[in-house]
Amino acid sequence: MNTTDHLPVAGRVMSLDVMRGLIMLLLCAESCMLYIALQNFDLPAPFSSVVNQFFHHPWNGLRFWDLVQPAFMLMAGAALYISYSRKLLKGVSWRQNFRHIASRSLKLFICGVALHCVYAGKPVFELWNVLTQLAVTTLIAYLIIEWSYKSQIIASIFILLLTELAYRFILIPGYNQPFVQSLNLGSYVDTLLMGKINSDGWVAINAIPTAVHTIWGVLAGKLLVSGQSNTSKIKYLVIAGIAGLLIGYGLDLLHITPIIKRISTSSFAFASAGWVLLMLTAVYWLVDVRQNSKYAWVFTVMGMNAIFIYLFFETVGMEWLDKTIAIFTGDLLHMCFGLTSNWAALISALAVLFFEWALCYWLYKKKIFFKL
Repeated sequence: MNTTDHLPVAGRVMSLDVMRGLIMLLLCAESCMLYIALQNFDLPAPFSSVVNQFFHHPWNGLRFWDLVQPAFMLMAGAALYISYSRKLLKGVSWRQNFRHIASRSLKLFICGVALHCVYAGKPVFELWNVLTQLAVTTLIAYLIIEWSYKSQIIASIFILLLTELAYRFILIPGYNQPFVQSLNLGSYVDTLLMGKINSDGWVAINAIPTAVHTIWGVLAGKLLVSGQSNTSKIKYLVIAGIAGLLIGYGLDLLHITPIIKRISTSSFAFASAGWVLLMLTAVYWLVDVRQNSKYAWVFTVMGMNAIFIYLFFETVGMEWLDKTIAIFTGDLLHMCFGLTSNWAALISALAVLFFEWALCYWLYKKKIFFKL
């Protein structure tokens, strides 16, 4: 079967670009402090509950914001397969392409470590950034990219089972409580890798269980560019999404394995993937099937320069641009017209968000796309 059958004329599955762009827009809004600005208004329920969805759950539970990284990983897996399938048609072998994948993963790893240095304001070695994790998940997913659907699903479940057993049975003194923050195997491994643990409970070995998101993204990409009918594609995505929700929430509700994003438990992997697959199904149906793509460009302009804008708003944006734009927007309105600090912060955040989106729009119009 020709894996690129039924691709759009432009050679892209537009829904993937739209969803990746939506993810980047949401991340960009976080870096602009938009959600914190909204939270500072101390809104009444149910509005406060909606705003809280844009912050990670403190431990055992699942909020909307906990789905952003799994979505990022899954979209990366889908793009990985589609790119690979095109290269196969050009005669590029798996082995030849592996050099490119290994080089890209190394660049992602270096960028992820460098970002932590920027955050700290000094040289540090920390492995909690999404880019360092993506470097590992990409390699794992590519190693089995030619396997069948069944084999890749079995491999992903094996990865989750292996992680689950490791947390439960590798009990180190002081780190022998599998699902307790900072007292689990992941935190112990961090002391070995980095000589420190994360105060918020994140662990570096999340890169192993969250590799299933990238693997499942590969399978989603493979399905979306296959010769299957649109009805079949939607059916399989919905079934997979519902199965993920049932397994993930079932494990949590039965008190077998709690849903914890910060250590990427197996229940979290399933539940988050379930939601992401259902979101992907909705976007695919709306954009690629129903062809309702009139406003898709709003998100696509960010999705097609995803790594660039992520690095930009995590460095230049947070370190300089946010404060500079605030001076001439919210701060100026506060000084000249007595605008309250809450409204000033909100206007500044929206101004930065628009500027960074406009930067992506300019790059898009100039056909400038940064790739690692």
